[in-house]
Amino acid sequence: MHKIGFDNNAYLEKQSENIIKRLNKFGSKLYLEFGGKLFDDYHASRVLTGFEPDSKIKMLEKLKDEAEIVIAINAGDIEKNKVRGDLGITYDMDVLRLIDAFRGYGLYVSSVVITRFEGQTNAISYKNKLEQLGLKVYLHYPIAGYPSNLSLIISDEGYGRNEYIETTRRIVVVTAPGPGSGKMATCLSQLYHENLRGVKAGYAKFETFPIWNLPL
Repeated sequence: MHKIGFDNNAYLEKQSENIIKRLNKFGSKLYLEFGGKLFDDYHASRVLTGFEPDSKIKMLEKLKDEAEIVIAINAGDIEKNKVRGDLGITYDMDVLRLIDAFRGYGLYVSSVVITRFEGQTNAISYKNKLEQLGLKVYLHYPIAGYPSNLSLIISDEGYGRNEYIETTRRIVVVTAPGPGSGKMATCLSQLYHENLRGVKAGYAKFETFPIWNLPL
């Protein structure tokens, strides 16, 4: 009789449970930055027998009534048509692919945020395209001296200058087509705005195997 090397069902249950616990620890809302691939994580499935490539998206499925998704994309990546090396498509096209894929799992994609926006022509065109498709689009701006200039960052001219992303659900998953898209900065900007509105919100980063019991 073979022993189970990795119990995928236990993974789904435990991770969903810990996300809810973290949400309850903060109060009203949890901004959850998702690292790594949500779909087709073949690297993890290769190195850990029993881990399924779509485990993370299945875990989100369990939370779909509580969660919404915000996708971040860097305006500079739109401007230079940055390409995903694994898929051979540009980041802006991948955002559309991600939206379709999330919706295929019954997940709610509430908006797209264009980060580090400085009036780039292609970013403006892309924003218009998304809005024509019925998507809400928000703009976040570069902050001089980020991340060390705390007095500016945590001010009306820092995070306060960013557009507040309207959300309706308790768990806000922030993901992106690739690294450098501004996921963490988006989460922290939202915490700043939520605090101004008197909303008790927190942040967590979800990797493939997060460690939930580290003291906050």
